[in-house]
Amino acid sequence: MAKFKLDDTDHQILDMLIENTRTPFTDIAKKLSISAGTVHVRVKKMEEAGIITGSSLRLDYKKLGYSFIAYVGIFLNKTSQTQFVLERINQIPFITVAHVTTGKFNVFCKIRARDTTHAKNIIYLIDDIEGVTRTETMISLEESINDKKRLMHSIFNDIV
Repeated sequence: MAKFKLDDTDHQILDMLIENTRTPFTDIAKKLSISAGTVHVRVKKMEEAGIITGSSLRLDYKKLGYSFIAYVGIFLNKTSQTQFVLERINQIPFITVAHVTTGKFNVFCKIRARDTTHAKNIIYLIDDIEGVTRTETMISLEESINDKKRLMHSIFNDIV
């Protein structure tokens, strides 16, 4: 697949959308002194090229009562059970991230819960999945950095 070329205008559009995905195209157009139609066409081309794959919604989990974060390392009986276990993990909505990993754990997950009791119940659900031999949990004391914007800006600035 050919590498998609971004020009300066594309970079400026992406920079604005990274900061706020809900920025109206008309506002972007005014700031860049181009038409809203041009912004629309350029964003559409970046979507078609797979550079932009939708937008996301950020929630304040603390205000919603889900400020407890824990990371759960999962040990499997057999590596061949990974896909089966991932399918079961995907059915637990409080598991927000899951990675197949090398090293100590077969799968590493991030969970969000209301409190320790809720987290315990989520971990029990994981433990009950066929093929899981045990888990190891680390409680997050604070989510100090959760900012994908810096990475996105850096990646797009490297694309010429």
